[in-house]
Amino acid sequence: MWKSILGGDEEQQQREDNLLDEPEGLFSLSPTQRVYAFAACLLAGLVCMFLSMIVFVKPIKFALLFTFGNMLAVGSTAFLIGPGQQIRMMLDPVRIYATAIYVGCVVVALICALLIHSKVLTIIAIICEICALVWYSLSYIPFARRMVSSVTIRLFDTEI
Repeated sequence: MWKSILGGDEEQQQREDNLLDEPEGLFSLSPTQRVYAFAACLLAGLVCMFLSMIVFVKPIKFALLFTFGNMLAVGSTAFLIGPGQQIRMMLDPVRIYATAIYVGCVVVALICALLIHSKVLTIIAIICEICALVWYSLSYIPFARRMVSSVTIRLFDTEI
C-alpha cells in the first residue's frame, strides 16, 4: 500500500498482495522477509536466554528457557538459507560431530532438568551445551576451529 502511495514498484506490490492467493506463497519469503524473520527469531532466542538467567535458581525453568532460546537462535539461520539447506549443512561431514555433540548436550541438559532435577548437573550440562554451540558455530568460519585449538594449546601448554 505505501509503495503505491509513495510511487513504488507496482509489480512488487501485486506480488505482496497475491502472497496468500498462491499455494506456494506461504512458503516462499522475499529476501527482506527472510531477514526480518531471522532477526525476530534470533531476538526471541536471545530474550529467552536472557530470561533464563533470571530464573537461574530453578533448574527446570532455567534449562527449558535457555535451551529453547538456544534452539531458536540456531534455527534462526534457517530463515536465511532455508530449512533444507540448514539440515544439509548441519549434517555436512565437516560439522557432523559438532552437530551431534550439540544436540546431545541439549538432550542431556533437558534430561538433567526435567527428569533428574539436579541443579549441579543441569548447570554442568548447560556449560557443555554452550561450549558445544561455540564449537558448532566455529565450524561455519573457515579455519576458525583450527585457530581456536592452536590458541588454546598455546595458552594452556604447561611446558617449562
